[in-house]
Amino acid sequence: MNGAEGFVRDFVRHLFPRVVLERNLRLTYTFCLGGLAFTCFLVLLCSGVLLLFYYQPSTATAWESILYLESQVPGGAFLRNLHRLSSHGFLVLLFLHTLRVVLTGAFRRPRELNWIIGMVLLCLSLFAGYTGYLLPMDQLALWATQTGMQLLLSLPGGELAHRFLVPDEVGQPLSLVRFYVLHIAVLPMLILGLSMLHFYRIRRDKGVLPYL
Repeated sequence: MNGAEGFVRDFVRHLFPRVVLERNLRLTYTFCLGGLAFTCFLVLLCSGVLLLFYYQPSTATAWESILYLESQVPGGAFLRNLHRLSSHGFLVLLFLHTLRVVLTGAFRRPRELNWIIGMVLLCLSLFAGYTGYLLPMDQLALWATQTGMQLLLSLPGGELAHRFLVPDEVGQPLSLVRFYVLHIAVLPMLILGLSMLHFYRIRRDKGVLPYL
């Protein structure tokens, strides 16, 4: 129990430190990219929950529910664009954060575990964006998802993953439901859990990090 409490405590302390050194408030090569990416993720969670009140995960009504949201719901178009733009910002900041880690050598011992966690987070975030692309069920979403599925087949184990994600066809009821569940539940929970672990490991390794 103490281990779990320490895990959560270090996660909270990393987000809301009791004391911040003056030198850490200056703009340096870190640029707080990880914190900014996590902020975008929180915006994604909040806006996504609000979108759930209007989106209907059905092949017959998905696009109509998007049109209703944008045309009939006050602030609906803003909410959808906020979710879309924050997802773009989330991925861009994650890529920049990863690039900064590579260029500064912050992946070296003893931080190898956190580097692996970060790479898994990046892959999960890309996959989350991909699963969300299908949900509007417009023509562009269908074409893009179909292209992604074809690329997946060229990878080792891609056929098995293809059968799991698309048991019928892209845009058909089963595939839409699976993309929907992955996008709103499975992937956000994994990303949130790994983010907590990532921040926890940063606190644990703070003695060897030059910028903490």
